[in-house]
Formats: sequence, C-alpha cells, structure tokens
Amino acid sequence: MNALASPASLKGVLTAGEAAAALARGLRRAGAEVEELPLADGGEGTAVVLGAQVVRLERVHDAFGGERDAQVRVLADGTVVVESADAIPLDPSRLDVRAACAGPCERLLVCLGGTATMDAGAGLLEVLDELPAPTTVLCDTRATLAEAPRLFGPQKGALADDVTELERRFADNAQSLAKLPGAGAAGGLGAALASLGAELVAGAAYVLEATGFRERAARADLVITGEGTVDRTSFEGKAPGEAVRACAELGVRCLLFGGRVEDGVEALALSGDPTRALEDLEELGVGLGGA
Repeated sequence: MNALASPASLKGVLTAGEAAAALARGLRRAGAEVEELPLADGGEGTAVVLGAQVVRLERVHDAFGGERDAQVRVLADGTVVVESADAIPLDPSRLDVRAACAGPCERLLVCLGGTATMDAGAGLLEVLDELPAPTTVLCDTRATLAEAPRLFGPQKGALADDVTELERRFADNAQSLAKLPGAGAAGGLGAALASLGAELVAGAAYVLEATGFRERAARADLVITGEGTVDRTSFEGKAPGEAVRACAELGVRCLLFGGRVEDGVEALALSGDPTRALEDLEELGVGLGGA
C-alpha cells in the first residue's frame, strides 16, 4: 500500500512535521510505503510547511504586552513570510479576548491563525497605517468578521456576554468587510489587513497547491490527515477539511483523525469513506490505540 501521511499540527503537542513523521513510522512498521507531507492552513507552522527559511528575529509584543522574539522568514523567490502566531500566539494558560495585539520587502505573505486576539485587528491598526509591500494573507478559516466571535471566541476564553459584546463591536466595522471570507481569521486581523489593501486567500487551498498535495494524493492508496481537534470548523477552511475534500474529488480514500473529535459521527462522516480507510489500516495491522 502507498500511503500519504498528511496531517496538520496538533496544537501544543506535535507540529505538522512531527505528526507526519509519527504516522509514517507506524505505517512503515506495518509494511506500507509512506510519503510524508505535513499540511497547514495559514495558522502556525505554515511558513515551515511552505519551506520558508528564518532570516532574522524581531522583538515584538504579544497580546498581553510581554516581549517575545518573532521569526521573519523568506521563501526561495524572495517573498517575506511572517506568522501572526509567532507574535501573538494563543496561550491556553492566559485566555482573555479583551487583549489587543500590537522592514521593507518586495512581496509579503502573512499567515493568520492561532492567535490570542479577538479585536478585529484594532491593535494592528494602531501601529500600522499602510502595508510595506503587496501583501497576500493566508487565512486559516473562511469565517467572516461577524462570525468570528461566535466561532472562535469561546476557545480564546470568551463567555456568552463577551461573545455578544464582541459581535456588537465587530458590527461597527466597515460594512464592506462584514461579509468578506477570511476577515474573521486571527480574531479579525484578516479584516484589518484587508482594509489596508491586502488580498485575503484561503490558506489551506494555497498550501495544498504550493506543496503539490493533489498530485501526491493521486498516487496514494490511502491519505491520512488530521489535527488536534476535529469539529465543524475543520471543514470551514482548515487544512484537514480541504485535504478530505480534495481526496473526495480525486476518488482517493482518506482517513481523518483528531486528538479530540467534538462533533463525533457528524464530523467523521464528512471524511470520505472512513470505514474503508479503517479497514485498510486493520489489514496492515495498524492499531488505533482506542482512539
């Protein structure tokens, strides 16, 4: 059997590369031929998946005012790549959606996702009034600005009253951005960057295209993808959901796993043909350890 180990990261546990390597080790022990292709969707780890190299560190302030070093990377074609999660990462030990976030180049690629913020980019716009170069923004979700508080506020510590207040604040933003797909990425940083003239694109689709996912998946008998938490948002612009969709179009069996599956059967049912995929693993003698 030819398998493609193509997961996204498991936040706080494994990077996408580490998860792909772990899957590959297990499958190879069972006799499968395995290619590793870690995925990302605009969130943390996207720059590494795209092959960008670190060229320097920038001292920045995180969502709570603390200082940290954020990596600035460059692709082979000279495009500078920065990740919002490097500067304002989501810290499970500090959840407060009321916090605000805070070099010249020819092209700029900004990766959005995995941030602690939910401020519609207000902090960014306090310190940035124009973009340094033509900018493409990779969004880890297609959520609009209006949808972001309800979809992502709770995971960042928002209670019901906080979500209501955030929805009210976000409604005050420019109507031209209210329904823009991706504007809700990284707590609304997508909307802020769009207001400065950046182009918002679906991060997962961009990464799948850049890494040749479809061509590699088409050569496989089985594709295994997944992430830390699988829920309905996994199919709203996240890398595993896009991988599942691509495999369905190619007619390739795909198994979706999650460290936690919150929508249960509903989420799993969207993963192509999970029964056949599980049978493939059983034939290889690969156990799922009760997962």
